[in-house]
Amino acid sequence: MRKQGGLALVIVIWVLSLLMIMAGSFALTMRRETTVISAVKDQAELLAAAETGLAVAEQMLTLADENSRWRADGSIYQISYRDAEIRVRVLSEQGKIDINAANEELLRLLMQSMPLSFAEQQALVSAIIDWRDDDDLVYINGAEKQEYQEAGLSYGPANKAFQLLDELQLVLGMRNEIYQQLQPLVTLYSGQAQVNLQLASREVLQIVANLGQAELEAYLQQRIDNARLLLPPPPFPQSDGGETLRAAGNNGVYTVISQARIAGDDQAGIKTVITTAGAGQTSSFQILEWRQTYQEASLFSDDMEPLLVTVQDESGQQY
Repeated sequence: MRKQGGLALVIVIWVLSLLMIMAGSFALTMRRETTVISAVKDQAELLAAAETGLAVAEQMLTLADENSRWRADGSIYQISYRDAEIRVRVLSEQGKIDINAANEELLRLLMQSMPLSFAEQQALVSAIIDWRDDDDLVYINGAEKQEYQEAGLSYGPANKAFQLLDELQLVLGMRNEIYQQLQPLVTLYSGQAQVNLQLASREVLQIVANLGQAELEAYLQQRIDNARLLLPPPPFPQSDGGETLRAAGNNGVYTVISQARIAGDDQAGIKTVITTAGAGQTSSFQILEWRQTYQEASLFSDDMEPLLVTVQDESGQQY
């Protein structure tokens, strides 16, 4: 009888131990699922806030008062919305280098700004020209179908204009790290061989503007000061040479980067290319490209502070 009682006690202890293990495992699983659900919820809230930033940007780009409109030169605007801080950066596509329309001189300046040897610069410029032209003639140091085959690639140049910016990655000699550095500087939507220097970002101006560093910094500071004071943009300084790189006008195509931050370092954002919608459209803008941003530089970093024009709440009140 005592043996049976001892066996029953062992069984009870074993069952209790098993139940404790199962309960602990269940609690751990629940904690993990709660953490995942919370992270997904936070990410969804951040993306919703970033989309709010895009909606505000579309509104501010169409204000009747030109001086009150958000500047499309890379300036940054901050909005407080519920529990989120939102920062929005708008860049006109006319302030970038059009990879389809840029002439050889402008492409050379672009490649000179990259960490490439002189030979690599020359080869990439020529390979880009060979990709977009409509013939099979090899440009000097360039690449047509045979050169791609010799490099072990199963494709050749399209022999037509770039349809997507990502196509640049297919150009012979284009490394991923070079493409990542080129991406914010170039566009398919300008349609001009030149750059509108008044709308160009600091990064583009450092490549194409024929100015000394001090003069360039003074111009950029004047530009941001005028934006803060709701004054017209300053004229771009006259320079010796480089006028073939200068263009004017704004075709109404913009890159809008909107990033949101809630209670700490958690951030999410979107990067879109939008264009002014035609007559009869229900919205002021049409979206040409849309992507969530994971590798984009944070608009909340210290490096971005000099570009900040205004901070306002969701009602539009500045403070």
